[in-house]
Amino acid sequence: MPQVEYIPQGYQPNASTNNVDTVVSLNSRADKFNFTFEALRPGLFRTTFTSPTHLLPPHRAAPIPERDPAIANSESVSSTSSKILHVNGVTAKVDWTDGPPLVSLTLPGQDAPLHSDLPNRSYVADGLGVAHYTRYNMGTLHLGLGEKPAPMDLSNRHFVLSATDCFGYDVYRTDPMYKHIPLLINATPDGCVGVFSTSHARGFYSVGSEMDGMWGRFKVYRQEYGGLEEYLVVGKTLKDVVRIYADLVGYPMLVPRWAFGYLAGGMKYSMLDEPRASVALMEFATKLKKHDIPCSGFQMSSGYTVAEREPKTRNVFTWNRHRFPDPKGFIGAFHKEGIRLIANVKPYVLGNHPEYEKLKTAGAFFTDSLTQASAQARLWSAGGGESGIGGHIDFTSEAGYRWWYEGVRELKRIGIDCIWNDNNEYTIPHDGWQCALTEPSVLRDNAAPYSKDVGFWGRALNTELMGKSSHDASLEAEPNQRPFILTRSATAGTLRYCASAWSGDNVTSWDGMKGANALSLTAGMCLMQCYGHDIGGFEGPQPSPELLVRWCQQGIYSSRFAINCFKTSPENNSVGDVIEPWMYEETTSLVRDIIKRRYELIPFLYSLALDSHQTATPPQRWTGWGYEQDREVWTNGALTDGETQYWLGDALLIGGVFEAGAEAARVYLPKDPSNPDLQFLDLNNAPQTYYAAGQWVDIRAPWTQSIPVLAKVGGAVPVGRAEQVLSVGETSNPANLPLDDYRGVEVFPPKRSSHGKVFTNTWFEDDGVAPPPARISNFVFRYETTDSEVVVVFEERLQVGFEPKWTDIDVVLPAGDTRYVRFNGRKAENGMVDGKGRRHWRGLVERGGESERWRVEERAKM
Repeated sequence: MPQVEYIPQGYQPNASTNNVDTVVSLNSRADKFNFTFEALRPGLFRTTFTSPTHLLPPHRAAPIPERDPAIANSESVSSTSSKILHVNGVTAKVDWTDGPPLVSLTLPGQDAPLHSDLPNRSYVADGLGVAHYTRYNMGTLHLGLGEKPAPMDLSNRHFVLSATDCFGYDVYRTDPMYKHIPLLINATPDGCVGVFSTSHARGFYSVGSEMDGMWGRFKVYRQEYGGLEEYLVVGKTLKDVVRIYADLVGYPMLVPRWAFGYLAGGMKYSMLDEPRASVALMEFATKLKKHDIPCSGFQMSSGYTVAEREPKTRNVFTWNRHRFPDPKGFIGAFHKEGIRLIANVKPYVLGNHPEYEKLKTAGAFFTDSLTQASAQARLWSAGGGESGIGGHIDFTSEAGYRWWYEGVRELKRIGIDCIWNDNNEYTIPHDGWQCALTEPSVLRDNAAPYSKDVGFWGRALNTELMGKSSHDASLEAEPNQRPFILTRSATAGTLRYCASAWSGDNVTSWDGMKGANALSLTAGMCLMQCYGHDIGGFEGPQPSPELLVRWCQQGIYSSRFAINCFKTSPENNSVGDVIEPWMYEETTSLVRDIIKRRYELIPFLYSLALDSHQTATPPQRWTGWGYEQDREVWTNGALTDGETQYWLGDALLIGGVFEAGAEAARVYLPKDPSNPDLQFLDLNNAPQTYYAAGQWVDIRAPWTQSIPVLAKVGGAVPVGRAEQVLSVGETSNPANLPLDDYRGVEVFPPKRSSHGKVFTNTWFEDDGVAPPPARISNFVFRYETTDSEVVVVFEERLQVGFEPKWTDIDVVLPAGDTRYVRFNGRKAENGMVDGKGRRHWRGLVERGGESERWRVEERAKM
């Protein structure tokens, strides 16, 4: 990227906005640059830096929100060259005394700004693009940017803001990867500030990695095309910033409940000619039953679209009729096995696709600015590294967008359950390719002289529009079900249409498993909250028995649990090897038990997803999330790296083992000054061991048993059957799945009396199927302890139309806890002691009373 920086000077206030307390508008009259700063909502500010040659595209990653009337009367102090705003305790200052404007933000109770621009070089024109320089807060934590290589802390590093197909990437070095989300959060013990650019254009971020003698250390965001639009998100904690950011770009989508089970996959199955792929897949379903392994979905790779005759390339929205003679019949047969199908689709068309010429004539592809012909590129076509000539669908064209929409609708019509938007990074070779801009979904203002260059609009815009087309077509085909779109690439806007994502084509290694945890934590802060990894590794060698078990142990404690791979080799470049739960006889029973534990945890995992839909709180969280006053979480590199432990919800602290032969791991137990008696309970080792918070502990964790899992004392985790069940809202049951009629709550009480302290835990459920708006029921589980009993008070607030199939609750005590349980005033029934030494006490749930009053109140609101 050439550097042709120019710093406009001589800013003067815009008279038309001079009297608005929450707005600063400046013009650099000689250069025709405009700068604006405005307060929109508590904790949310917007800046722009534009000129007639540096415009903002009309379709950006977030719409401009309406200004909250509550901040209209904010105090402001103005002079001829500065303005200070006091907005809900945050002091925002804009100063243009000595040249370009300088923005600073100071949180309540703080003397120094948490965020400030770099003097004399803040807002810069750089050729056809812009740059924004800010001060670098050394020794603090920098997070975000969607999906960046491990470790989690981005400080003192440089990144490319783009997306690419990085098959077989190095989790510690490869950049860019698959996601393009320019949200950078600076987190400190005193507060957090997020900076979010809405541009889809390619860019770069230096997070303190650049410095010189005059400017010192700084952060700089460079954007190759267009003007700058950034939102500044300010909060006391990461939780505050992530929620305000979600208010701006949209909250995580509802995910079907079945998607939290085991998702199988593997390129090999759909690539087979003999036996036919459809037969091989049915054999896979039979093996699942033979080994007693539940499975909820199968990722059907693009082999089903491969042409039957040479050249055998992938032709999206077609079926190989040799491999799948009867697609609808095959899908129905798979559904009878209880397995949903997730169909891979790719947003490009090779030259031998049966509809290539039709799409070319209709203008569904980009236009090559050099030849003025339909733009062509070399695209992945067959085996690993094999390619052919074709065109990318231009989703800004009505013809391309609509063709895709109809293709997805047809897949849904014949029974496909989830659309898998793959290879959607849009790694096209030329910024000058022209967009059609004929699709009504592309917001535009015809009065402005906008360039049609894809560099200006941003390649990633097509990733978002592809998600919208797939989402809207799915909703039209099944209006009574929530659309479920899985995406490999993503922008902030894509996540309004795609409910789930993963880290792409990773590699089998111990380090790959370890580094993946950092990616999960970053993804969650950027609102990719139904996110996971290809367990065992997508590319590379087959995992050893020990690594396979360890990765499965880690994977069940994430939102998405999928085993999918394409392990190429010189001898097998097209089909690839697969990872199967039963691939090693000596570990099959271990993997089976791990997967069944995953199914037990689905009520907990699904509750976390419903919570994220309402509050934007990630299911997987950094160790310091909620423990910001603990100095150790900020200063210990093992914790700021985010690789070796994390929270799952606020009840479970998950560790890991990341080297062969290791049988123990160190875990840090964060402390909270407001809860000085906080303890953690080791869930996997007998006898019961309680640890005080604020220390590192060594946890025994042989690979044949478990990774370290500790529970926060006072927490509770809802659990279900160790098998696939029918969601409450499902109206058909071709596999004769059992009802979701069991609910247990695993509790982690103090070893002795809680001395009147009551622990309150809430979980969420709905029908698991219905589209928005969400109708979410709350279940409140309170308990306190004496030396002889655990006293439980349970209440439920059921939404109209939702009736749980379970009528009692098993209260599951930790192994070795011999106390009895009193449930809603009655002594619970002594059920049994399970294979882990945990005693189960059964309490009857009496529906009515408080629950029925809640329903009546809710019905009255409708």
